[in-house]
Amino acid sequence: MAKIYDSITELVGDTPLVRLHRYEKAENLEANILGKFEYFNPSGSVKDRAALNIIEEAEKRGDIKPGMTLIDYTSGNTGIGEATFANAKGYKFVAVIQPQVSVERSQILKALGAELLQVTDVPGFAEMLKTGLSLAGLYKVMNDFAASKGWYYLNQCGDRANSEAHIKGTGPEIWEATGGKVDYVVQLVGTGGTLSGLAKYFREKNPNVKIIGAQPAEQSKKNPAFPDRNTIDGVLNFDGVPEENYPPLFTSFDTKYDECINVVAEDAYETGRKLVAQEGFFVGQSAGAALWTATQIAKRPEAKGKNIIVILADNAFKYLSTNMYK
Repeated sequence: MAKIYDSITELVGDTPLVRLHRYEKAENLEANILGKFEYFNPSGSVKDRAALNIIEEAEKRGDIKPGMTLIDYTSGNTGIGEATFANAKGYKFVAVIQPQVSVERSQILKALGAELLQVTDVPGFAEMLKTGLSLAGLYKVMNDFAASKGWYYLNQCGDRANSEAHIKGTGPEIWEATGGKVDYVVQLVGTGGTLSGLAKYFREKNPNVKIIGAQPAEQSKKNPAFPDRNTIDGVLNFDGVPEENYPPLFTSFDTKYDECINVVAEDAYETGRKLVAQEGFFVGQSAGAALWTATQIAKRPEAKGKNIIVILADNAFKYLSTNMYK
């Protein structure tokens, strides 16, 4: 008998892990690529896991009370998850939107009743951006702004509950579904929560599991000087970056990864379009980038017959206004 759920919060997790047979065949791959389709979460992305856990852990600590306003800085997906669960729990939610976020993400946040602010609405934010966004600077301006309003800053970039959602949820789901046969895990980085959580979980289960990160190539990074270039929305560079931009969650969990691969946005877009044509799965930009990265790993002789787990963060409905599906 199908389970009857009492709340939207109960729907987070246990997303499907799918072997991409037709894609493997079309690409002449001898490794097994298994996609973890995270858009089956309630608000449509892997970020639901972090969003819910961050809120619920703050509730347990007594940091947030009924009726409070919650705020976070977001590229969209975490904010959408936070807005969704704020509604379910009776909080108000304010999203400070990253520049150049897709139109659809802003529209969804508005539909969820979130108040949208631009970075110029937050005192000190624009000044910080003049010298480059730093995560330490982000925490200060956001936390100070929240405190001045009597709001609670969810701090997705630094709250350990972000990574812990994947230690207690995503990782065990993958392990159980594969019977522990995990050889590679591929993930892009926004806050670093998913990769740091999965790295900790799998390193403890099997130190030989390879943790593969991916990030935008130089020509695919967001840059105000090139507003029309193709980028990979919602992800950041983490390998080779200045210390002030290294993900705090990597430091908190002493995260080690085996390799980082740079991805060109056009390759990510093309891979996403291939997956639609070959398998019928309609994925977003970071999912296309993650699958392209997994494909490069799968082409290596040492990957023959191995299981490559790729986290497919969201679907493509939030990217219809971008060049990915034009």
